[in-house]
Amino acid sequence: MTTEVGSKVVSGISEGSGEYFARVGVGSPPTEQYLVVDSGSDVIWVQCRPCTQCYAQADPLFDPAASASFAAVPCGSGVCRTLPGGSSGCGAGEPCRYEVSYGDGSYTEGVLAMETLTFGDSTPVQEVAIGCGHRNRGLFIGAAGLLGLGWGPMSLVGQLGGAAGGAFSYCLASRGADAGAGSLVFGRSEAMPVGAVWVPLLRNAQAPSFYYVGLTGLGVGGERLPLQSNLFDLGEDGGGGVVMDTGTAVTRLPPDAYAALRDAFTDAVGAGLPRAPAVSLFDTCNDLSGYASVRVPTVALYFGADDGTALTLLVAMDDHGVYCLAFAASASGLSILGNIQQQGIQITVDSATGYVGFGATT
Repeated sequence: MTTEVGSKVVSGISEGSGEYFARVGVGSPPTEQYLVVDSGSDVIWVQCRPCTQCYAQADPLFDPAASASFAAVPCGSGVCRTLPGGSSGCGAGEPCRYEVSYGDGSYTEGVLAMETLTFGDSTPVQEVAIGCGHRNRGLFIGAAGLLGLGWGPMSLVGQLGGAAGGAFSYCLASRGADAGAGSLVFGRSEAMPVGAVWVPLLRNAQAPSFYYVGLTGLGVGGERLPLQSNLFDLGEDGGGGVVMDTGTAVTRLPPDAYAALRDAFTDAVGAGLPRAPAVSLFDTCNDLSGYASVRVPTVALYFGADDGTALTLLVAMDDHGVYCLAFAASASGLSILGNIQQQGIQITVDSATGYVGFGATT
């Protein structure tokens, strides 16, 4: 098995999606598919023919009958038992069935198979367990499925295991039409950026697939906000905490933290920029249609006693100059560092040593 595999990563904005896609060849010969880069889940899957229920995707549906390397996984196999929650109701002698539901109500159901995946010009990776989804529904706009990169054994990181050194690195390009492509690389020698700031990862037995980080505070305009010290802590019961998730677009914060951030940002911007009505979950928006450029205060995350990691702040809502503060209050105790705020930063997840590195910004 190759130790270094990688793919270009593109924004799904042209498909109407807030996700990021990797281009992956599925099967033999490879059928090129766009898969959502998702560090918040494990199971890799694609929509498959025949499809009982499928959403629209940019590429033709994957046909397992046309792949020489497709092999259904038996129900009683070790791989089938490794599925999160176990197999979904299969019997002896039957193919292993899987079912995955996501926090937004999306889901995928189908059979588990061993298949070959090809990433760019890398050597094909054989014998990867993937879901062949025959019933799929949700907000996977344009993509053929998900590339699970979570901390569990069924993710691509878990399946590559020691061959990739337990490490992967990614850089998400901005959502601009001319921003170009980002990157996703597996393998210790290729995925270790020089000069990165390393932060410990935290493990949650109640959600073992998630990459939690020890966020200690927020800052606006170089000033740290006066927040409750344990606001972002991961509780002993598995509640709370902060998860890094490339499969979620908007960063979610506890209501008290979001209110403090919003108010400090609004105060720093002042009355000079025209306000605009709220858009969906965004309640702090401005009409910048009359400006060639604007200056806004920086927002930073603090991990321990560091100097803070600067973030992307605003997201365009339309083609007419309305921009909104790209944060929202969490409906639960869980905070999520979404992909908007991860843009332009070389991020390395080293699950073998239990650290995440924030490298140079681009």
